[in-house]
Amino acid sequence: METAPFFPKVAEGPQDVQAYWTKADDGVRIRVAHWRNAARPKGTIFILQGRTENIEKYGRAVEQFQKEGYDAFAIDWRGQGLSDRLTDDRMMGHVGQYRDYQKDLAAFMKVARELSLPKPWFLFGHSLGACVGLQSLIDGLPVNASAFSAPLWDINLPSLQKIAAWPFSWAAQAIGKGATYSPGTRGESYVLTTEFSANRLTHDPDMYRYYQSVSENLVDQQIGGPSLGWLFQTLKETSRLSKLPSPHTPCITFCGAEDTIVAIPAVEQRMRHWKNGSFELVPNARHDVLYESAPTREHVFRSILAHFDEFSRR
Repeated sequence: METAPFFPKVAEGPQDVQAYWTKADDGVRIRVAHWRNAARPKGTIFILQGRTENIEKYGRAVEQFQKEGYDAFAIDWRGQGLSDRLTDDRMMGHVGQYRDYQKDLAAFMKVARELSLPKPWFLFGHSLGACVGLQSLIDGLPVNASAFSAPLWDINLPSLQKIAAWPFSWAAQAIGKGATYSPGTRGESYVLTTEFSANRLTHDPDMYRYYQSVSENLVDQQIGGPSLGWLFQTLKETSRLSKLPSPHTPCITFCGAEDTIVAIPAVEQRMRHWKNGSFELVPNARHDVLYESAPTREHVFRSILAHFDEFSRR
């Protein structure tokens, strides 16, 4: 495998990390990264990032996972981070179809096997990563347990906007205009153009500065708003997934009670019917519960790690 760039000082996480290039079966180049635990690890946590994110943004989270004895393995989805971009505009968040993310995940898992990452394996997915992760579990991803935060199982849009978004985004893609920014979005980093007081991600000013530091130091890894094609494919995928039964993999899921990005009712509906699943609506929390104020994130990390510990002993 060819090594890829990684910026551990920017990530502010464990320094023993190695990044690699791999290719999906359609030729798209994907970056993955492995943080190795010096002690005998309990297993490996696979991190599936959200839209706009890059691997380095998970440095602080990985530090918490490592302290409890786990390796971590993360991916840049196509179209973001250092993985191949899909449009001439590097800042546009775009995808052809959601099955393309599964191609990225297949390449990710191939590297996991080649590296013989410590087992048992566990899955953590945030937002977009939880949407891709849900389908992967349905497809039989070989993990012992899973955890999701702010799952993108439906977009939080007012009813009239959602009704309009379907035909508008479909028509844009149908006439070859899918690689056009969705209304109200633009090609700028959210955290670099949004004041802390107006942000929808976290109540913690230090964590928001961390987001901004990663973005400022890794400008070429940032993306801005989603394309109309991405919007249509997300509406299509979340609608399709809502009709599928939940997998048997044990799962713990969290949403911030103040999350305005994902549709919480869709998460509650899914988790009510997940036989081996549990759901917690976290008070005083926004979209990114792993980077919320200290009491919130500590509670969420403890809960996730206790969940994984339970299944690491089986």
